Amino acid sequence: MKRIVCLALVLSLMILPCAYAQPLSGDDIGIDAPSAILMEKQTGTVLYEKDADKRLSPASVTKIMTMLLIVEAIESGKTSLDSIVTASERAASFGGSCVYLEEGEQMSVSEMLKCIAVVSANDCAVAMSEFLCGSEEQFVKRMNARAAELKMQNTHFTNCTGLFDNSEHYTSARDIAIMSRELIKHDMIKQYTTIWMDSIRDGEFELTNTNRLVKRYAGCTGLKTGYTSGAMYCLSATAEREGREFIAVVMHCGSIDSRNADAAKLLDYAFANFAVYPRTDGQPPVLNVELGRAKTVRTRYAGDEYVLSDKGRGEAKYALTVPERLRAPVREGDSVGILTVTIDGKKVDEIDVIAAETVEKLSFFGIFALLAGSIFAM
Repeated sequence: MKRIVCLALVLSLMILPCAYAQPLSGDDIGIDAPSAILMEKQTGTVLYEKDADKRLSPASVTKIMTMLLIVEAIESGKTSLDSIVTASERAASFGGSCVYLEEGEQMSVSEMLKCIAVVSANDCAVAMSEFLCGSEEQFVKRMNARAAELKMQNTHFTNCTGLFDNSEHYTSARDIAIMSRELIKHDMIKQYTTIWMDSIRDGEFELTNTNRLVKRYAGCTGLKTGYTSGAMYCLSATAEREGREFIAVVMHCGSIDSRNADAAKLLDYAFANFAVYPRTDGQPPVLNVELGRAKTVRTRYAGDEYVLSDKGRGEAKYALTVPERLRAPVREGDSVGILTVTIDGKKVDEIDVIAAETVEKLSFFGIFALLAGSIFAM
């Protein structure tokens, strides 16, 4: 018979998870943007949304995906920050926000990425798309494939810049938040998106960030602005304080001041009301195995690594319920126990304890040898 052992772990590091709370929506926060969303980075929890799945023109917020593909290419080793990019005639022909590349002009990937992040340089975005995929068309195919991988259900790209409004180039506030979250998982991008002022060409060409929140909002880490006459003023704003990072997306605002005020209001709400904590404390248990080819099995906790919690809530208590020993075979992925989280005696979460490896059952001869060894040891 398997005996169940309950180990009560009283800790003070965790706070009541608020994953059960419904996100605010619509006019619950007074913002003017017709479409918006507020998301926490670590868990991806949505804290507020307003018509967040409406397909809208994103303007240069498109470049979040462009930057994501560049960063992923760097971190995968496909290219490096020091690699040299040569501007084509086509890249040099682009207007709008740009750094006026000349055909044949060379810049490092790092300089190109800085220009895209800080001043939304269309010419640099096109030059990078050609450098990485041979043509902008092939790069756009990769953009759409990556959007599908991220389950961005209301997105389709036709270019890497967002410079041109057309009915086939669209995304939504939710999808922008999803790709923004993926981008800021790469800390290196913040070396560029947090720049307020810088220069290129040995100081001859100055750069000033199009995102005013980088200078004006405490903890702002980026991320990308956008404007066209069709898209109006759009912004994906990210900010981090005390280990908490949030993403506020606003689309089709009436002015720069309006989009900045709306994004700041969403971020203020997040920082005032929410905290993020590790979901569990310490390492998951190692359990004994009966009649197995190994005497123990490692475990892991299922689900997210972090929980989003209301600020100022009470302490939580943890009870780990696992068998004293498991009987082989144990398969990787088997549920072998439960970690129960309670507060004030009320259960608020249950976390599965999962076998992290397979332990096969001993063969007949293995069991015989084990029994014989036990007899002779007596």
